[in-house]
Amino acid sequence: MHTQLRVLVVGCGHMGTSHARAYHNLSTDFTIVGLVARGPASRGKLNAEFGGHYAEFSDYFQALTQTKPDVVCISTYVETHAAYAMAALEAGAHVFLEKPLSDNLADCERVIATARRMQRQLVVGYILQVHPAWQKFTELARTLGQPLVMRMNLNQQSSGTEWATHQNLLRSTSPIVDCGVHYVDVMCRMTGARPVSVNGIGARLSDEIAPGQFNYGHLQVVFSDGSVGWYEAGWGPMMSETAYFVKDVIGPRGSVSILATAAAGAGQSANVDAHTQTEQLRLHHAARGPDGKFLQADEIIPVRDEPTHDELCRREQEFFVRAIREQIDLTAHWQSALDSLQIVLAADQSFREGRTIKL
Repeated sequence: MHTQLRVLVVGCGHMGTSHARAYHNLSTDFTIVGLVARGPASRGKLNAEFGGHYAEFSDYFQALTQTKPDVVCISTYVETHAAYAMAALEAGAHVFLEKPLSDNLADCERVIATARRMQRQLVVGYILQVHPAWQKFTELARTLGQPLVMRMNLNQQSSGTEWATHQNLLRSTSPIVDCGVHYVDVMCRMTGARPVSVNGIGARLSDEIAPGQFNYGHLQVVFSDGSVGWYEAGWGPMMSETAYFVKDVIGPRGSVSILATAAAGAGQSANVDAHTQTEQLRLHHAARGPDGKFLQADEIIPVRDEPTHDELCRREQEFFVRAIREQIDLTAHWQSALDSLQIVLAADQSFREGRTIKL
């Protein structure tokens, strides 16, 4: 029987809370040794949910030194990711790090190099990689031939606390970077080809955010096999909820789409749980007979396993502990994190410099 891994949870917001619940419930594999958040309210609220049993810290480095964890889970703002992850790895801990891995490629590469040198496991929080319906979506896309046309977006009409959270995020990242890494990662796995060029556009749609911050963005990426993809993301009270949720892939042999009718309904764009819902997949076959008509009707594939956000985080942690126990080779996982970050950062650069970025 394995001993419990001692985990320090850093960040007690939405993602940190879900990961902490996973660790708390996976008590055979993990035991929480501390909750870290700058403000006492968020960590206190989370601790109260667990009966107030866990130590609380406001300073990450003090917590790391004092608790000496086997595992560190980092769900903080992106500008802290690289420094926090490298400190944990240097201390000998395995790291679960929420996406994106860093806010720049150089730090991303340094974090991966540190994990490799310290022989520690580093898992980046690409939640869609453990979602069974998104796995099926990716699998079906690979049957459509090449090149692929991949169309995805996630616009969020936010107000109140959701808009406040988005404003905080905008101080260090843009929607196209923060959200885009998920869907660009899916595109990379669908085509299997290398990205070669990126174009980006953006707009500042609110005087409530600082000059130089952009709460809307759109990228176009071209792959070495001729596949192309676009991704669109916007945050704020002005965003439209019409067609905010598009997940659609087209190839020579047909197309596959996510039909998330309820998740794509009015008032759902700011609902984080709705962002991973799929409900159904539609598979269209392009083959035609001698009369020029389609040989096969579209297939509607129901989604039997639709995990909640907390359940998806639990599955991420189940993979994480398996990676640690079985010493799984995460080289491909790290390359995926690098590729997706490179594409979204290139889109941001393309917009700011008004030119195509060659990769």
